[in-house]
Amino acid sequence: MGNNQVKGDLKLSILDLATMYNGESATETLQNSTELVQLADRLGYTRYWFAEHHNTKHQMSTSPDLLSAHAAAVTKNIRIGSGGIMLPNHSPLKVAENFSLLEALHPKRIDLGIGRAPGTDGLTALALRRSREAVETYDFPEQLDELLSFFSHDFPSDHPFQNITPSPDKNLTPDMYMLGSSNGGMQFASHHGLGFVFAAHISPQLAVPMLKAYRENFTPSSFLREPKSILSIIVITAETEEEATYLAGPAELQWVRWGTGAFHLAPPTLEEASSHKYTSREEAVRQENKSRFVIGSVENAAEKLRKLAKDAMVDEIMILNMLTEKNSRHKSYELLADAFQLTP
Repeated sequence: MGNNQVKGDLKLSILDLATMYNGESATETLQNSTELVQLADRLGYTRYWFAEHHNTKHQMSTSPDLLSAHAAAVTKNIRIGSGGIMLPNHSPLKVAENFSLLEALHPKRIDLGIGRAPGTDGLTALALRRSREAVETYDFPEQLDELLSFFSHDFPSDHPFQNITPSPDKNLTPDMYMLGSSNGGMQFASHHGLGFVFAAHISPQLAVPMLKAYRENFTPSSFLREPKSILSIIVITAETEEEATYLAGPAELQWVRWGTGAFHLAPPTLEEASSHKYTSREEAVRQENKSRFVIGSVENAAEKLRKLAKDAMVDEIMILNMLTEKNSRHKSYELLADAFQLTP
């Protein structure tokens, strides 16, 4: 490590999509997530979040609240939560109940990341919400207001929900973050005084300007006095550039497939990715995707992450976990923990 390194200079966290790699069963995939969150806990990562996706053939991340309950129960220090709960799919009261319960079980360790997207297709959204009106109506602002009022117990006196309490203990509020990949998420986060996590793996070019705008426009609230922002991106690292490039092959190919409409295919294996011959169209998409990733030796990856964090004015990077092999996955997180001198 370089002599100029500052101890604890950047916090690192993990976002898990619970993807079924290499033909794994659902049980094996969730066991891998269990082992990874326990490793992250031991290494000193700040938080571990689960995404919400529905109607996917190769992901087990349908219920981040249930996954959070499990992960928090098998760890000691790391913060656990959702990245995120897709609020349009849920009753704000039920979300408040679930996360109050999690906060009671694991005090000061629970995060509620809130998303605006459905996390699925229209038909599945209908199956989740049970009415076409609910699918076709944009009422996220009202949903968010309800959710925050359930936690802060400050419904107006004439509001029909003012006497509903999500929990017998009114102090059970998780740390709350708004997720975003555009201007909209940033505005909700800054206006309501919530934390903000920007998905640079979705909209790389917007990451720095949106995270800066969040800090400039932040309004303090009962939930958060000072702005708290995190940048999320795919990070694949190893001891050498060559190994990192090889290990990144499946993630790069998968993003190319998503970008060309091939959503039905299973996540590629290392062998499949290394032997894949990109068409000219696929190669163009692959090059366009480069800014979604930080790929390289741990020294180079750490340097890139520090620059990204400085430019975006964040002190925390959330790493989207897309390494297909468990041993390489664990080694990558161990290398990063060492490079940034994380401590449990």
